[in-house]
Formats: sequence, structure tokens, C-alpha cells
Amino acid sequence: MTAPALELKGISKAFGPVQANKDISIAVQPGTIHGIIGENGAGKSTLMSILYGFYKADAGEIFIKGEKTAIPDSQAAIAAGIGMVFQHFKLVENFTVLENIILGAEDGRLLRPSLSKARKVLRQLEQEYELHVDPDEIIENLSVGHQQRVEILKALYRQADILILDEPTGVLTPAEADQLFRILDRLREEGKTIILITHKLREIMEITNTVSVMRRGQMTATVKTADTTPEQLAELMVGRKVLLQVEKAPAQPGKTVLEVENLKVTDAKGVARLKGVSLDIRAGEILGIAGVAGNGQSELLEVLGGMIPGDGVIRLNGAEIPLSGQGANGKARRDIGIAHVPEDRQRDGLIMDFHAWENVAFGYHHDPAYQKNALFMDNAALREDTARKMEKFDVRPPDPWLAAKNFSGGNQQKVVVAREIERNPDLLLVGQPTRGVDIGAIEFIHKQIIALRDQGKAILLVSVELDEIMSLSDRIAVMFDGQIMGERLPDQTNAQELGLLMAGMANDGGAA
Repeated sequence: MTAPALELKGISKAFGPVQANKDISIAVQPGTIHGIIGENGAGKSTLMSILYGFYKADAGEIFIKGEKTAIPDSQAAIAAGIGMVFQHFKLVENFTVLENIILGAEDGRLLRPSLSKARKVLRQLEQEYELHVDPDEIIENLSVGHQQRVEILKALYRQADILILDEPTGVLTPAEADQLFRILDRLREEGKTIILITHKLREIMEITNTVSVMRRGQMTATVKTADTTPEQLAELMVGRKVLLQVEKAPAQPGKTVLEVENLKVTDAKGVARLKGVSLDIRAGEILGIAGVAGNGQSELLEVLGGMIPGDGVIRLNGAEIPLSGQGANGKARRDIGIAHVPEDRQRDGLIMDFHAWENVAFGYHHDPAYQKNALFMDNAALREDTARKMEKFDVRPPDPWLAAKNFSGGNQQKVVVAREIERNPDLLLVGQPTRGVDIGAIEFIHKQIIALRDQGKAILLVSVELDEIMSLSDRIAVMFDGQIMGERLPDQTNAQELGLLMAGMANDGGAA
């Protein structure tokens, strides 16, 4: 029998008292796409970091094509034929494609021979795997999809036979993701072995031959993809049945809560980030904003949340809100009924070294319920309130004294969501509500958002996850290059149509 392309035997790794990987064994067959899934903190990233030489295992062995192989660093991994495409690309943006390809793999002190050789090899790789990209183009001028191709070409140039991809479709349009899958199929046909780390079960079912499930640092199952279902995989991941489809009744829209007219934002470098955005949201509905990251969605949330200034008109419940970035009539956005779950919970939503109960107070520390007198906050009352919120939102562990940095990503997000939703806002701004969140927490957060909608609240949802936008939204607006390209109803569109809008095509004149 042919030896596995990669085999791990008894891999264990601990960080102090935390056992990240425990006695993991896995065999990946050559010429296959092998998926690895699991909740946040399941140990996937640690396992791949060991395989790529970033960490050294405390115990266990690695075999490449049947031979025991030591991988003390990434150079050893590359020499063993392992390449890795990271979720956040490792490219020098002001270098050309060709310069990035040879970076760290130069043949000598003189670059010209290396560049000449790389150009010839790159041409062969492009033709063999349909990875077409201009070798002389500057990286920052390429689309995200083409930058990802450069990362794959880098690995192939270094003669990788085993390719690891970490969340490869997180920043791609549906069309770019489909193109990536075609490339991966071609690589598989040519005999390459691919390990795909993703939290998207649909992708696992669509592209992989075999899938391994990790939970709490251990490998719980390895199955042929054709012999399983998304529901079974989800249950293996979290240890219980998980609702994969969002259940919600039809929206019952009421009065208009938010009106945005000709909103413009220019950044500190003079670049226009919003170019005349207009939209409205009514009570009891969710307006989803779809789009590839970097097309103005972040600036839309930030100007509505009072974090940055802008030009145009914003009205909340008919009253105009100043756009100076300093709140409304001297009162913070929260005081007039706007709650905000920011896109980056660690940068904008939490202070990581502060306790959970202190984080729950942020933005609401002037609430009379938290005031002991004119000078001091009632910390005991705040801790009691935090404990109630943690119980209701299933924050684990339910410890108000625990620092935010000591919660998992999903539980950090629950703290932020609980803080904002429990204020009973008229308008909830939600950015990337389930980014980096495991499937069990995703289910819970989605239910909370739907429950708020059903209470008659208006919700603006921004997400790069198209499945999330389509399942949660009552209306969908698509942004590209700072503009609304079109608006659709979820039951009257599909991923292909939305993908065209996300790529800047088929502009139908903006939002309703």
C-alpha cells in the first residue's frame, strides 16, 4: 500500500496547564483534500503550527511519505515539502509578484538570476495549475483572490507537495471561492495533498475527500466526506445537536428607525471610503450589508456609531444626528438608542486586561443603576448585573472577575453582545457578529439577534459571511468601493448574483 503523504502519531502539546493537543494521530492520503474542523480552541491551529515548525510537540512523531521527519522550524517544513497559506497573507505589498515569490528562496546574492529562474518556473506553474497572475504586478494592486494565488505559487515554487490552507475563503467573494476550489481540484488531480482548515461546513462537504474533527485538543473522528452530513459534523464538533439553519418568522416591519442620505466619509489620507451611501431600516427588520472586507462597510458602522466623522444626513426616529464623530447633541450614541457590536471585539469592544464586569460597564457607566453616589460607581451592583448577563447569554465560565483575555473568542463576543443587546436599543449596529466564533456560539448569537428583531428593533448587520447575511437578513444591500451596488430580498436572489454585486458588477442603481 502507498504510504500516507502525512502521518501524525501521538502528537501532544501543552502551554502551561492548558493541553492544546492531546495524543493526536491522523493519516492524510496522497492526492486528497483533507479537511480539519473544530470549535475555537479545539487545537487545530496548534496542530498545524507543529506541522509547519512554529511549535515543537511535547510528544509524538511526524512521518512524511512513510519516513519519520523532524520539523524544528519552518525551513525544515519547507524542505520536507510542506507549504502553508495563512489566513492573513504573508506578502510584501509594495513588492512585485515575482519578488514575493523568490523572497527567502533566492539562489545567491545577485537577484537577477533568481528572478529570471522564478519567471520561467512561474510560467510553468501558471499553465499547469491555472494560477494565472501578472508576475510584474505590485501586490497591493491585486485583488484578494489574486493575492491568495501568489501565496499558493510561493508554496509550489518551493516544491511543496503538501499544502495547508487556513480559512482560505474568509476574504473571498463567492466567485473567487469557486475559482479557488477549481484550483484546489487541479492541484489534487496533479497529485498534491491538501489540508483545508475551515469552519464552513458547506466548503467541507463540497471540496474535501476526508474530514477530521477536533474537540478540546483531541481528534474525535475521521470520516469520508461522502459518508457524513453537516449536521453530523456539527454534533461531533460541539458534542450536541446544533441548529445549522436560522429559524425565524417573517419580518413585521414597522416605522422607519434609521434614515441615511448621501453619506460620505473621507479618511485621513484623503481617500473616499463612503461615496454617497443611502439606506433605511425599519423597526422589526434586519438589513444585511454584504461585501468583501474593505469596501466601506467598516466606515459605515463607525460613522453610524459616532466613532468617525462624515458628511450627509442621518436620522434616528426622525431626529437628525450630527456627524462630527462626537455624539449627538452632546449625548453619546448609546444615550439616544443606538447600540454597537463592533467588528473587532478585541480592539474596539473590550479592554482585554480588564475584568468582565468592567467591560460590561463600558459605554454605560453613567447608568443610574451603576451609581452609588455622585462620585463612585456601585461595583457590587455592576458585578451582579454582569453575572445575570453571563447566565442569560451562556458565557463560559460565568465569572465576572475573569479578565476578558482569558475567555475564548466566542465567549468574548458573547460578553459584547450581551452588553449591547440588553440595553434595549432602538437600533443595533452589528459588525461581523460571528467572526472567529465556533459553531455552537454562532447558533446562540444568531438566536439573540433574531429575538431582538422580533421585539421590534431595527438591526444593521455587516458580515463578510454570505451565508450569514442570507440567513439572517430581511433585506440585503451589497457594498462595493464605498457604494451600495444594489438591494435584494434573500428569497429572490442567490450567492452568484450577490457575488457579482460584491465584485462591482451589475450595479442596479443603489438601495431602495
